[in-house]
Amino acid sequence: MHSVFRAIGRFSVRFRWPLVALWVGAAIAVVHLLPSLSSVTQNDNTSFLPANAPSQHAATLASNLQPSNLTSITVIVARDGQLTAADESAIAGLQQKLDKEPSVHQVKDTGRSADGKAEQLQVLANLSATGGQKQQEETTIVADLRSAVSATSLPSGLQSHLAGPVATDVDNSKQSGNSSSQTQGLSLLLIIVVLAFVFRAVLAPLVTLLPALLVVLMSGPLIAEAAVHGLSISSLASVLLVVLVLGAGTDYGLFLVFRVREELRAGTAPKEAVVAAVEKVGESITFSAGTVIAALLSLLAASFGVYSNLGIPLAIGIGLMLLAGLTLLPALLAILGRAVFWPSRIRPGIPKTGLWGRISGSIVQRPVATLCIGLAFFGALAAASTGYTPAGFSGGTSAPAGTDSAQGQALLTEHFPRTTANPTMLVFQLPQSAWADTTALADAQQQLQSASQFKNVTGPLSPNGVNLTAADYTDMHTALGPADKLSPTPPLPTRSTAANPAGGNSSPADTKAGAGAKAAGGTGTGAALIDGKFTVAQYQAYRSTAQYVSPDGTTVQFRVELTAGSPDTSAAMNAVPDLRAKTTAVAQKIGATDSGVLGQAAGLYDVSDTSSNDLGSVIPIAIAVIGLLLILVMRSLVAPLYLIASVALSYFSSLGLAVLLFIKLDHSGGLVFILPFLMFVFLLALGEDYNILVMTRIREEAHHLPLREAVCKALNATGTTVTSAGLVLAGTFAVLAINGANNGNNQLRDVGTGLALGILMDTFLVRTLLVPSAVLLLGRWNWWPSKLVHRQATPAPEAEPAHS
Repeated sequence: MHSVFRAIGRFSVRFRWPLVALWVGAAIAVVHLLPSLSSVTQNDNTSFLPANAPSQHAATLASNLQPSNLTSITVIVARDGQLTAADESAIAGLQQKLDKEPSVHQVKDTGRSADGKAEQLQVLANLSATGGQKQQEETTIVADLRSAVSATSLPSGLQSHLAGPVATDVDNSKQSGNSSSQTQGLSLLLIIVVLAFVFRAVLAPLVTLLPALLVVLMSGPLIAEAAVHGLSISSLASVLLVVLVLGAGTDYGLFLVFRVREELRAGTAPKEAVVAAVEKVGESITFSAGTVIAALLSLLAASFGVYSNLGIPLAIGIGLMLLAGLTLLPALLAILGRAVFWPSRIRPGIPKTGLWGRISGSIVQRPVATLCIGLAFFGALAAASTGYTPAGFSGGTSAPAGTDSAQGQALLTEHFPRTTANPTMLVFQLPQSAWADTTALADAQQQLQSASQFKNVTGPLSPNGVNLTAADYTDMHTALGPADKLSPTPPLPTRSTAANPAGGNSSPADTKAGAGAKAAGGTGTGAALIDGKFTVAQYQAYRSTAQYVSPDGTTVQFRVELTAGSPDTSAAMNAVPDLRAKTTAVAQKIGATDSGVLGQAAGLYDVSDTSSNDLGSVIPIAIAVIGLLLILVMRSLVAPLYLIASVALSYFSSLGLAVLLFIKLDHSGGLVFILPFLMFVFLLALGEDYNILVMTRIREEAHHLPLREAVCKALNATGTTVTSAGLVLAGTFAVLAINGANNGNNQLRDVGTGLALGILMDTFLVRTLLVPSAVLLLGRWNWWPSKLVHRQATPAPEAEPAHS
């Protein structure tokens, strides 16, 4: 194995200039020719749910109201006062202009608000693509619709904005790209500061960081190109990619740069020092990256798409980082030579004993006490993890402040029922059409309004805040025809009405003619139905019922507010089982054949439930694969057992610490449910990086030193590397936490803080204290069944001790 990495080192040193040119040229080409990652990410986590999730079943039922191959985008038009005749004409013109867009299938006028100040248009677009290509199509159609709105001449005081999940998702994706850039910038600054302190040199921090930076620039567009061809990417992947690649890339850089400095202090010539460093730590870097890639690819076994779709994108980033770490970084080090460490002077000599050398001396003297104290401390923190309570992870429903979709959502909330802005929908499948038997509608309305779980119920008999009786609904359907075919302008009085002061109903011929004209978009002639029986408000209300009843009348939905709170809260998410039970009970009472709950709360509950189930399936696979890699690199069946156990201890203690901070002290009510999953995967994968570095160095030294001396020397040599790498990685996650807190995203705050704390404890305590103690206590059994061959030590050159 060493000969392979020595050959890689020699290749990188020999072709150092072409390699640097190749990497820089590739980075420039990729950035300019391929799409950005933010343009293909998806913010709605519920879109990644498996098909058998209850909320997905509800969505299938609701597709009878709107074909599943069509995407709905809301356009709202409003003014401060009552809409005028000129406004109605302008809205009709806007509807025609929107309908001319290439991707638009149909534009429906879904009704006027009860206060008469706003009108809703529903744009149905053909967006059949999946993954990142779907996000690109959504971005394109939203931009086209906004251009059409801007190009339409609206009367003074009349404003129009896009609203709803699609427009919000597009604006959130743009913000996600900005947030990712901010995270990247702050992470780079932090890494440079830490590395400058560690190396006390000008170029070393930049050389260590440059490969990781190039990989961040390249991996995003490469992953985006894969997304264009069908790979689904969540917004979480774009943020984690920056943190993971910068953190892991800096780790690999530190492994190599510190070893080059050590070889220079041993008297090796600069270029040979690079070759020797790649030979000795190339295996550690490769297997470290391998454990991360293995853990990420194990996510493919998850049924929740956010997890399974994290695996490939992040694995691409780490794979590219491994390639850069073994080629680009050695090439840079060979070009710069000793200048990398300027103004520090690298002098040959016996390395002096540093802080970690002194700590290792204490561990060697008291391994039992160190191990017992550590187990007690971490065990107490791990016990606190039993207080974990899941909380929601927002699907991007809230539009970024100041955007077009935010203004549209505000108008929806102001002029239409609050359930329009972020609705929870209760969907029922009826055995016959709603207008054939309105008893089911009336009973459902009454049952839902009296239920303690719901409030502000709107449906076919109460659209847009106007109440209709069951008889009115039946009569209006008979007289006016399908609600979605009616014109926004009520029909004018007919001659028969003017001749009949009593206001009697028109003849069947008049009714038929009026309905037919209205279906064609005209004003119609059935005015007796307005003047003689129905008010203008009832007419507008009936026109709005199209959004609640399917064309065949067999599927109806009710929009409700939840007494538990806003659908994006943990309280609403945790109330979903009760909501579903009540909906099922109502369905049974009205004779419905099927029912479901649709909306953010229901989707988040299914996401949380699916996430918890995935822990049980993904973790064993990750442990098995990483365990196999550790067996290969350790040449042992014993060491991998306690190395993986040490990660499990770090995981539960880190989760326990997060519980104490956020649930017990901050009273947040719960931790984002994705945190336990991400903590396990990242601590398992990244924690093993440091295990591999420390254990391979202990084994290297044990070939020619007694075990106690080997542990001391290995910790003295790798302690600074591990702690520096841990500080960098924890710092990048801390930046993620701070960025999330500043943007009001408590979920990212929890994820970043939990991972940062876990890595710090893992770095400073587990890897450098508990693991060496276990090595000392097990002795020769660490390497079983292989045998450690003792070699003759090479005397070190005598010279002045080097300054660290």
